[in-house]
Amino acid sequence: MSSRTAALAFALLLPLVPAQAAEAEAKEVARSSNCKPGKVEVVRRVTGSNGETIYKIACTEQKDSFVLVRCYQRTCLLAR
Repeated sequence: MSSRTAALAFALLLPLVPAQAAEAEAKEVARSSNCKPGKVEVVRRVTGSNGETIYKIACTEQKDSFVLVRCYQRTCLLAR
């Protein structure tokens, strides 16, 4: 693999890292809100310099209950 190909692969994978970190932090916000996290879905994703992601996290203890968590970069807050 040439250095140019490796640089391109790294550049393509780089945007994926913050999303994974935000998902783990979103689960932590759900836990602190008395919701044992189950399935995680992305409800809304805005890209750009002020990007945000809203996650819908299912609570495993109660059927049909969920929380919405809004993440800006690595800062996540309970939205609902």
